[in-house]
Amino acid sequence: MAAGSLLLLLDDIASMLDDVSLMTKVAAQKTAGVLGDDLALNAQQVAGVPSQRELPVVFAVARGSLINKAILVPSALAISAFAPWLVTPLLMMGGAYLCFEGVEKLAHSWLHRREKQPEAESLAAAGASVSGPIVDPDIASVAGIELNPAAAGVVEKSKIKGAVRTDFILSAEIIAITLGTVAAAPFLQQVVVLSGIALIMTIAVYGLVAAIVKLDDLGLFLSQRRAAFARTTGRVILAAAPWLMKSLSVIGTIAMFLVGGGILVHGVPPLHHALQATVGSGELANLLPNAVIGLLAGVCVYAAVMLVKRLTRRRTAVSAA
Repeated sequence: MAAGSLLLLLDDIASMLDDVSLMTKVAAQKTAGVLGDDLALNAQQVAGVPSQRELPVVFAVARGSLINKAILVPSALAISAFAPWLVTPLLMMGGAYLCFEGVEKLAHSWLHRREKQPEAESLAAAGASVSGPIVDPDIASVAGIELNPAAAGVVEKSKIKGAVRTDFILSAEIIAITLGTVAAAPFLQQVVVLSGIALIMTIAVYGLVAAIVKLDDLGLFLSQRRAAFARTTGRVILAAAPWLMKSLSVIGTIAMFLVGGGILVHGVPPLHHALQATVGSGELANLLPNAVIGLLAGVCVYAAVMLVKRLTRRRTAVSAA
């Protein structure tokens, strides 16, 4: 009798593991697109970090990503159980924030470059060294000046915080997509699949990011080998690595609009159906509309934020007067 009960228990466990494996596979396929965006965004976020600090920064962001998912998985399960109507609005808020971040990056790059150029030129002409604890890294970059350890530490912490903040939005989308895949499954299976996907995605993304940021070191290592093939491969990698990082920076910014716009489009069913009727239902066909909507949404949020900041500064100045 006991043996029969044990066999039934083992059969139930095996059946559950099969279901979990199948649901995990389906969820991984559905979140693969977000994985690509996550990779591009995070590789972009750690670009520009000194070589010896690249892996510590990647590991710090990965640790932050695990903390994000440790918060998101139980939160998603609780929201799904008690307030499922909240999932879409929260995702849309995250999507709007991603679009805002994308526009903020563009504005910072385009609008402030001219303002920084004269200051950078004067620093470079004077041969000044950047010694203050807080220095704008863009000015130092344009001037060709290295940041001192204190200033570099501030920049590094800022990059880590920005990467973890962006990861939170992308992780939320991954968890939400996975939750939709396992919505009809028993609670235990939901927990196992969500936790498994969270761990797999974190390892996959940050393992690849670590490999990408150390490509130049690999190229240098190979270029110093005695074998002709290794030296040639190393030179090719060294030549390609800067272009790859620049490309990932551009792709990462575009990905913000693609992911954010996609979240917003899916959150407004009439808009989603209208786009499907116009451009089709394929993922590739929706890339451009999602990007355009993401850009427009980002501009609107950015304009609103700038207006609030201006009004706040004006009110503060009036109060001080």
